[in-house]
Amino acid sequence: MNDDVVKMTNFEALIDKRTMKKKTMIVLMSAFLLLSAFSCGGGNKANSTSERDEKTVVNVPQFDADSAYLYVKNQVDFGPRVPNTKEHVACGNYLASQLEAFGAQVTNQYADLIAYDGTLLKARNIIGSYKPESKKRIALFAHWDTRPWADNDPDEKNHKTPILGANDGASGVGALLEIARLVNQQQPELGIDIILLDAEDYGAPQFYTGKHKEEFWCLGSQYWARNPHVQGYNARFGILLDMVGGEGSVFMKEGYSEEFAPDINKKVWKAAKKAGYGKTFMDGNGGFVTDDHLFINRLARIKTNDIIPYNQEGDFTPTWHTVNDNMEHIDKNTLKAVGQTVLEVIYNEK
Repeated sequence: MNDDVVKMTNFEALIDKRTMKKKTMIVLMSAFLLLSAFSCGGGNKANSTSERDEKTVVNVPQFDADSAYLYVKNQVDFGPRVPNTKEHVACGNYLASQLEAFGAQVTNQYADLIAYDGTLLKARNIIGSYKPESKKRIALFAHWDTRPWADNDPDEKNHKTPILGANDGASGVGALLEIARLVNQQQPELGIDIILLDAEDYGAPQFYTGKHKEEFWCLGSQYWARNPHVQGYNARFGILLDMVGGEGSVFMKEGYSEEFAPDINKKVWKAAKKAGYGKTFMDGNGGFVTDDHLFINRLARIKTNDIIPYNQEGDFTPTWHTVNDNMEHIDKNTLKAVGQTVLEVIYNEK
């Protein structure tokens, strides 16, 4: 081997050593960067998870049963709120003004509706909307009219006497007015529509000798479902409150609610249990009730359940359609259980 070959070999060896050293440095640097990236990424992930956890904590307002009770009483003080009476007109004006005072965008939906006997009813649905621009909405319903006849009263002499409707009518509306007051103070993520329906309780009385039909009831909700206050209106779901202030009332899962909106029932009953009202919202199934939610489900196709005290034996509260449906039988504890449950639902919806 000559000197030139030896020199070349030594030179190549030197190049190989430098190359190996450079590669080693690159590998070490890459490993360091990878570890650093992993470490930083892990830290960010932990921080983002913590931030998400903080965001999922929802501050649900506390339903004030005393306030709701007052709104119930204010309606009852007008007297029976039967369509085509001055008391009905005055109470409607009160409800619309209250919703306006609570920051809602109010829509008055006037309609001439035909009762079971051909009577023309001057009806008025009253809608209070929050975040009207939002496409994600929840609809909360109650009827505000009262029964023209106490046709379920034990005393037959009272059968043609209009009822005060403290529970059957005013309680659901009173609870929704309290919810409106709270929504105005602290807006939930979704838009809320509080829809007060008229002419629900003008169905044929028990003493009517003609044919009884389910469409004789809930005239206001039938009209609204066919003619919503906003063209193309839709809501993620609806909740109907009916007779939610009776003393000692318990609520079971109403039949049509289970048929059309079982997931909404599940959502509401879960919220009740979370709020501590599992004994008021019982897990059993109740009977089927022809109520506003039936027509909202059928005609408007908005999944809506009915919070109503009705058992499988077909019994409502003892004061139902009697002259005893007055403030003496309104229970603040029932109002609180229902109101707080509804708040739990709407404030946890995303």
